[in-house]
Amino acid sequence: MATIQDLPEDVLLEILTLVPIHDLISHCRIVCSTWKEVIDSPTLWKTKCQRMGFIPKGYKQNPSDWKVYCYICSMKRNLLRNACASEGFKFWKIEENKGDRWQIEAVPGAHGQEFPDESVKKYFVTSYGICLKSQLIDLKKMGYHPNFMDEIQPDILIEDWFAPRRDCGSMYQVCVRLLSKRKRTLKEFNPDPVIMDQWSDANWQKMTYTFRNYGPGVRYIYFQHGGKDTQFWAGWYGVRLTNSSIAIEPEDLCA
Repeated sequence: MATIQDLPEDVLLEILTLVPIHDLISHCRIVCSTWKEVIDSPTLWKTKCQRMGFIPKGYKQNPSDWKVYCYICSMKRNLLRNACASEGFKFWKIEENKGDRWQIEAVPGAHGQEFPDESVKKYFVTSYGICLKSQLIDLKKMGYHPNFMDEIQPDILIEDWFAPRRDCGSMYQVCVRLLSKRKRTLKEFNPDPVIMDQWSDANWQKMTYTFRNYGPGVRYIYFQHGGKDTQFWAGWYGVRLTNSSIAIEPEDLCA
C-alpha cells in the first residue's frame, strides 16, 4: 500500500504548503529527512508567501531567507495594546500624572484635526504638568523566542502619532528601550522633546524609528511617551497621542 512517503517531491511540497507555519517548523520538519529537506527549501516558503499575500507587488529582491521572511510576516502585528484609547487606560502604566492628569478625548477634539486613519476615534491627552505612560513588552510571551531574537535580530519598527491643539503650545517626548532578561538597557531611542508652538496647524505628526543590528540578548521592549502643554493652562491643552505601534518587521523587498 502506498503511503505519503511515496509521493513525488513536488506533490509533497504542494501538500506541505497548506500546513500552518508553526506546525511546519515545530512538527513536520522532524518527521523524516525527506520532509526536512522539502520544508527547508526556499521554494516551499516562497510559494507559501505568495499564497498568503506576503510578497509586495513589484518587489525587487528576494529576502535573505524565505522561511524567516514568511515567519516574520505571519507574526507581524502591533505589540502595543490599546494604542488608540478604545479601552481607556487598560494595559498602560501611568508613570507621571501631573496637572489635571491624563484624559481621553474623541477625535478631532477642540481646536484639533481629523486623524489620517478614520478608524482611529480617540486619543490620549496630557495636561499642564508632565504626563507619561508606558508599556513593557515581553517578546517571548508575544511568540518571539530568545534564539530567534538573538540569531535573526529582526528590525523593530517604532511608530507614534502626536498633535498639539491649535490654541496652545505643547511638548511631546518618547523613549524606547530594548532590554535584556534582567531588564538592563541594551539599546535606547530617546530623542529630544518636540516643542510645538501656539497657533500651529495642529496637524497629526508621525514619529518613526527602526532598531537594527542591535545584538543578542533582547527580551523586552519598554515604550514610554507623553508630554504636557507649554503655557500652564488648567485642563487638557497638552500634546495628544494615539495609534502608537511597535512591530517586528520583515525585510523590505522593494528597497
